[in-house]
Amino acid sequence: MNRLSVVDEIFLRAHRGMGTPIALQGLWRTADPIDAALLIRVHEALRTGPLGRRVVRGRVPGARPRWQPNAQTHPLALTEAAIPAAALLDWADGQGTDLDPEFSPGWRLSSVNLQGGGSVAALTCSHSLADGRALTLAIDHALTGTPLADPAAGHSDWADARRQWRTVIGGTARALRRGIPARPPAPAPRPAPRIRAGGVTASAALQIPAREWNRVAVAQDGTANSLFVYVVATMLWDSGFEPDTIAASLPVDTRDEPRVDNDMAMTEIAITPADTPASIRHRARAAYEHRMSSPGGIPEELLQVLPDRWAHRLAAGAGERDILCSNIGTLPDSLLFLGAHPCTGVAARAIHPGLRADRLPRTRLSGYLTRIADGYTLSLVSLDPDAVPDNSALSALATGVLSGLGLDATGW
Repeated sequence: MNRLSVVDEIFLRAHRGMGTPIALQGLWRTADPIDAALLIRVHEALRTGPLGRRVVRGRVPGARPRWQPNAQTHPLALTEAAIPAAALLDWADGQGTDLDPEFSPGWRLSSVNLQGGGSVAALTCSHSLADGRALTLAIDHALTGTPLADPAAGHSDWADARRQWRTVIGGTARALRRGIPARPPAPAPRPAPRIRAGGVTASAALQIPAREWNRVAVAQDGTANSLFVYVVATMLWDSGFEPDTIAASLPVDTRDEPRVDNDMAMTEIAITPADTPASIRHRARAAYEHRMSSPGGIPEELLQVLPDRWAHRLAAGAGERDILCSNIGTLPDSLLFLGAHPCTGVAARAIHPGLRADRLPRTRLSGYLTRIADGYTLSLVSLDPDAVPDNSALSALATGVLSGLGLDATGW
């Protein structure tokens, strides 16, 4: 579809300072320097691919914004000076600036060499353009030309506005017959943390052999996914989180064909210290059948016909819980190589460019799990600088939990 979804617009409003800023990022690490000519070719393929688009506002009240092809790009960013490997994720965190899917390019391709050998390449894009699965599809398409589903032709602004208003008015009237729904509680404000030089987030990425991860999951009567949720929840408690229940937000991929968009829903589960990968497995399976929805049956399309600030107030904190566990799934094998360069690590995650200490979301820890070939990569982002002051602390926290499960991890 060439019109923005409700989720697209939530992420778009975040670019306007209404919500938590989020960008998606794919990372490749290679053992040798990446050929600049190869990166130029990948950059051109991305420019003409599905990420090469921008938002155009509708001219009729109620019509959804639409996507329009956009050949304008940020130039390929090649950092000349090599950086220490320990600074890799700090460098990657800095690649999310100046992304704007409406008035300027919404994505950037970057690369830097590492001291001691090797390189890192990063594709970073606004979450309005793509979710985690979509980002991997866009990369695969740029590297190999793998076909993607074409977006459906859109209606005119007048036709789209009529459709939207019919949905909103009819759905709201049906919902109000059951009474006025209670307004969802606003997320509790978090106290401003101590400000550190590196910002308010900390990052880590760890690689674990798939055979070992799956062995531990099966031994605990869980799955690879429920073990992932268990690890992230245990990390939060180990960081000093005091409540005896953790609310976990779980994104669900809802696409039925390969499309580059935000084709996902959100669900949630409650986790207690008594839970195991087995109990989380059963709870998550049930939760996937009951997705988060707007209160009282009010159609979510209401958010698309209201002014941005009103819509933001109604949707503030939507999907945010104590932890986010996004299982992006198995990545295409094409991502194992950048041209002739074999990758020693591949990761996908979200970052939060420009996040302010006085506007921290409810989410304190986010985890992103990917598998490629015979390994899993666990990417982590902490949004609690008081509990996790830096990248080293986050990596140590993760390593401690994994070691307790009998898992050896290799940090990036």
